[in-house]
Amino acid sequence: MKSIFINSDKRALKAYRNIIGLFTLKGVNIVIGFVFVPLTLNYLDPTRYGIWITISAIFNWFSLFDIGMGNGLRNRLAEALAMNNIEKARVYISTTYASLTAIFFGVFLLFITANIFIDWTVALNTPKQYQQELSILAGFVFFFFCMRFVTQLITTIALAKQEPAFSQFLDIGGRLVSLIGIYLLTLCTKGSLLNFGITLTALPVLTLLLLSIFVFQNRYKDLRPSFSFVRFQELRYVLSMGIKFFVIQIAGIIFYQTNTIIISQLFGPAEVTPYSIAFQYFSVATFAFMTILTPYWSAFTDAYTKGEKEWIKKTMRNLKFIWLGLLVFVVLLYYFSDFLIYLWVGNRVSVQKDLYLVIALYVLINAFNGIYSYFMNGVGKVMSQFYIASGLALFHIPLAIYFCKQFGIMGIMFSTILFGLFTVFIYEVQYKKILSGTATGIWNK
Repeated sequence: MKSIFINSDKRALKAYRNIIGLFTLKGVNIVIGFVFVPLTLNYLDPTRYGIWITISAIFNWFSLFDIGMGNGLRNRLAEALAMNNIEKARVYISTTYASLTAIFFGVFLLFITANIFIDWTVALNTPKQYQQELSILAGFVFFFFCMRFVTQLITTIALAKQEPAFSQFLDIGGRLVSLIGIYLLTLCTKGSLLNFGITLTALPVLTLLLLSIFVFQNRYKDLRPSFSFVRFQELRYVLSMGIKFFVIQIAGIIFYQTNTIIISQLFGPAEVTPYSIAFQYFSVATFAFMTILTPYWSAFTDAYTKGEKEWIKKTMRNLKFIWLGLLVFVVLLYYFSDFLIYLWVGNRVSVQKDLYLVIALYVLINAFNGIYSYFMNGVGKVMSQFYIASGLALFHIPLAIYFCKQFGIMGIMFSTILFGLFTVFIYEVQYKKILSGTATGIWNK
């Protein structure tokens, strides 16, 4: 291992340092996430907890209104920094901040108007007694959801600068403050969904806003956004990449967010809780592997821009080898799932063993595809993902409903697993074509 570090180039060493930092910070993040669950279940009953998970899923749909600008900015900014073009970098940053602020301000005004006419008890399949509380909660929470998509751009900038550990540090600050806020709620109030929702959404956003101001005054002073650098005509360069990521985001949101809505409608809000618990349990494996992958998106951008294909090939081989370690880890998580879930949340939640199995399978397939998608995201060749994501977006909901009716809650994962297996073969073909220089048409877009 020591010789690997010594012989690695500067880019790889930077990635290794970030991985070490990310593992430390992700470890803190995982601990925070796992502390959140029993703390929340002690504050909210399973029904209210399920309602919160579902309403969060609905609001996350509105992240689509950034039309992929966050990921588009990440690639364009990484390219500008690779060429040491600081002025172009500031233009991209300033224009994206201005555009997202305008977009989400408009979206919030539309939502506040529509919220007057929405009966959330019908949308969430909940008792009528929650109607007033949910209506007020929706307004406050949606405001901070909109703010979040602007304030979190600072984490995107850190990723583009190949500083994912610092990006994670900024994100953890908000989560830690919100954890403290929820703990204080459990001491001072009783089971209020309204207080819980406002605390959990407002504190991370306000924390990240303050951190952004501090970072742009110090660490990223040379990249500080300014009205004088806003060039809306440059937005097309961010959007040309961002639109492709936009459709891919749709597929991700359809899977992550509609699953809870489907479960709530077919089986009731209380059944969202065991699904959420099982998914978060296996997220330990996802977090671990994505922690390793995270530095490589922008590193692939840098290497491909400079024509260093041998570095890319070596890195891809190493990542596939690491995936084998993930396989062993996921098998162990599955084997000890009943025992570890009991230690975590006690007997407050019961999870089917079959649900553990399908989520474990999904995690492994998704992680392997993640190796390829991070490479293709980095080099900007995402049209294959675009079409696969479009297919998932069209067929996931009807297939998920069908499989749920046939197999119960575990059926919610089947369509995504099938798409994932198909995707493995497509990504392998495109990767080989890109590096061999034979990619044409869709394979080179």
